[in-house]
Amino acid sequence: MSSPAASSVLRVALLGGGTVGAAVARRLLQHADRYADQLGRRPELTGVAVRDTTRARDGIPPALLTTDAAALVGDPATDVVVEVMGGLEPAGSLVETALRRGAQVVTANKQLVARRGEELHAIAREHGAGLHYEAAVMAAVPVLAVVRESMAGDEITALRGIVNGSTNYVLDLVAREGVPFADAVRQAGELGYLEADPTEDLEGVDAAAKVAILARTAWGTSVPLDAVETQGISGLTDADFAAAAGRGEVLKLVAEARRGGDGRVHARVAPTALPATDPLAQARGGTNVVEIDAVLAGTVRLVGAGAGGDETASAVLGDVVRAARPR
Repeated sequence: MSSPAASSVLRVALLGGGTVGAAVARRLLQHADRYADQLGRRPELTGVAVRDTTRARDGIPPALLTTDAAALVGDPATDVVVEVMGGLEPAGSLVETALRRGAQVVTANKQLVARRGEELHAIAREHGAGLHYEAAVMAAVPVLAVVRESMAGDEITALRGIVNGSTNYVLDLVAREGVPFADAVRQAGELGYLEADPTEDLEGVDAAAKVAILARTAWGTSVPLDAVETQGISGLTDADFAAAAGRGEVLKLVAEARRGGDGRVHARVAPTALPATDPLAQARGGTNVVEIDAVLAGTVRLVGAGAGGDETASAVLGDVVRAARPR
């Protein structure tokens, strides 16, 4: 007699074989038995869509690599599509295709969710599909689950946090080690904290997408990305840091959102001088921290790794498990 874990298969297609994709693939391949025990369905990785199949990917068998992402997404036997390729296209079209055929979709794509989240949720509802994106905000820190589920019976009034680890690493180098700002940006790039084109991080665009998603999750209202007041850190000077230090303050890139008495949501991202005792001021390196203010719970603070391959994979795989459970 076969065990429940062996009685069915959960077919997973993976779009993207970079740092996060490779971490997700390794875990699914190496720990399939653990997920089978959790779900009663054994995960089977059907393929990994990449741009270049000749490049070796750590932990991913070459036979799984393909450049035909559309075929993976369109396979009617695929249960879950995991999108970690990033960018608006072709990721957006692939996610939409998967949803329209009723698949469960897991994505870490913050820009896609911030810009098209409401539209994609509507498509998912229409076709009996699912859209999951815990990894899009603060990676391993389960802030969306807390806002959406744990605090669903409370009334959230405000959110604020350090939600971009790359810029926090830069600002922390300047504040704690006295590294000149330009040198801190260069060091962060060399260590991989910043992308080759660091604009999205340094100009606050990454943080703006995250706070837009958080606000929409908290209040169920549309928060367009272009409505988030956004200022990055690229305009800061060493004199700004010296002036803040002289006042006993620390400069941080703070993302915040608040719902007013009229029900309207105001969201912003901006460099902010914080008292050194403020919990956000104490965020070190690439650490993320968010505070959620609610009527009953008061202030709830979540702290953890907001970036990294394994850390982001943790959130992605959590969504895969949720997506695979019976509804």
